This record gives sequence, structure tokens and C-alpha cells, in this order.
Amino acid sequence: MKRSLGSTDLKRLHREWRRQAPGRLALLLDSVATPANVGSILRSAAALRVEDVWVCGQTADPSLPGVGKTALGSQRYVEIHRADSSGQAMEEISDAGYRLVAVELAHGSEPLHAADLSGAVCLAVGHEERGLSNDVLDGADQLVFIPQLGRIGSLNVATATAIALYEARRQGWPTG
Repeated sequence: MKRSLGSTDLKRLHREWRRQAPGRLALLLDSVATPANVGSILRSAAALRVEDVWVCGQTADPSLPGVGKTALGSQRYVEIHRADSSGQAMEEISDAGYRLVAVELAHGSEPLHAADLSGAVCLAVGHEERGLSNDVLDGADQLVFIPQLGRIGSLNVATATAIALYEARRQGWPTG
């Protein structure tokens, strides 16, 4: 009979996958305004072992109750950096050794699955309606988009972030 994993088996499974996850992963939240989206992003970030999260622009403060309600305490597992501007955030990201990859439906973007997301990568995501600021788009080392097949042309920023984080981790895992 098949059954869900218990807590001990789940811990063993996650420990084994952590050993197989090379590379460093970070996020830049550029004016992600909705607290529930920020909370959901932080929860996905903690689940996929993101080391650093930079927040700038009009991003909802990670200490807000609305963020915590969705993050469910997961924000304690990532290092949050507050930057006064996207320029400052990008400078700090570069100084920390990350390559900045903007996740945006923009001219010059390549499909997420075709991009090399190995090594130290910081994924940048933006405002729910306006997307990333021009400063971040211009300063990014690479632009990627998530191909969509349905009649809806965009995804919620928290959903898109989770997909991009997963793809970055998936690329580093063994295939056999």
C-alpha cells in the first residue's frame, strides 16, 4: 500500500536532495507590492534553499503581518537585504558574486528552460502589473521568460518565481 512520507522519511528525503543541489541561488524583489506574494515567494525561497533575498522599490516589507501569514515563518531561513534603490541592490548582488537573471516577458528574453542557470544566480522578479524596472532590465546579465501555452499571457509573480527557482535548482540535479 502506498502512503505519504512521515516526518522522519521526509527529512531524510530532503537531506539527500540538499546534498545534490550545487550552486548558489538568490532573489531580487523589485517592487513586489502585495504582502501575500512576498510571503509566498519567501516560502518558495526557503524551500529551494535561496541564500539571499534583496528587496527594493515598493516591495512589501517582509516584517508585515500579511507577509508572515503566507510565509509561515519561512523568512527566517533566508537572509533578507534591504536596498534603497535597484541600483544599490544590483551592486550588492554583483559584489556577492551572483549573476543577475531577470525573469520578465521582454524583448531579448530567452526561454527559462534554455537558459544556463548554473553557478551563483540571482533571479530578479518585479511588480505584479508593471514587471521589473528599466534599471533592473538594463542591468541584468540575462533575461528569461516562462513559456506559456494557454490563453492567459502572464503568471502571478509568486507562481512565476517558484517556477524559476525550481528550474534553477533542477538544472543542477543529476539526471540518473
